[in-house]
Amino acid sequence: MLGVIWCLLNPLAMTLIFTLLFTVFMPNKAISNFPVFALIGVLVWNFHASSIVGGIQSITANSALLTKTHFPRELLPLSMVLSNGVNFLFAIPILVAFLMLFGIGIGWGLLLLPIVVLIQIGFLAGFAFIFATANVYYRDTGIIMESLLLAWFFLTPVFYQPQDLFPEWQRLLYIVNPVASVLASYRDILYSNAAPEGLFLLRSATEAGAFLIFGWLIFHRFADRFVEEL
Repeated sequence: MLGVIWCLLNPLAMTLIFTLLFTVFMPNKAISNFPVFALIGVLVWNFHASSIVGGIQSITANSALLTKTHFPRELLPLSMVLSNGVNFLFAIPILVAFLMLFGIGIGWGLLLLPIVVLIQIGFLAGFAFIFATANVYYRDTGIIMESLLLAWFFLTPVFYQPQDLFPEWQRLLYIVNPVASVLASYRDILYSNAAPEGLFLLRSATEAGAFLIFGWLIFHRFADRFVEEL
């Protein structure tokens, strides 16, 4: 009944919890305007996690459709990523309100925001293709990913700065964790009011494109056998 409002209530509730935890019970004075910092992290992470969870089930949950109608199978995992992308965009006005509330200006780096969104979509589509394929043959994929996503969440700087916890491993964290790289670019634009470093953004875009192609190749390799397995 509440429809799209749920897309806003979840990140706001998580932001409130993190704010109470790290500004009241365990104050973290190293991060200014913590609610904005946390909200950006929560929004980006929710987009990531919900796309992966939905992408995993995108083929098996639509088995009846696949066995009756012929259409490009790639549309199913892509639809999950893009629909969660729409939910992410619906939450942007709330984020802008937070920026105004805390007196954080918006600079010309905002023009790069669509590029960062496309980079994240590229990564997510690659993940969705791979996990959707795996779930057709190994139905425990979703259960395994629930545990992995929990670990992934804590290895992603949603509510902390990587330089505070991993000063020596910060660069490695950005290399092996694409969510951390994407989140850093979002925060550069929205939280620090600056443009992401050019080479950093280029590397992320290259990795996202390569991962998208890799995931699509795996999906395309097994797509013709989905109906038999289902």
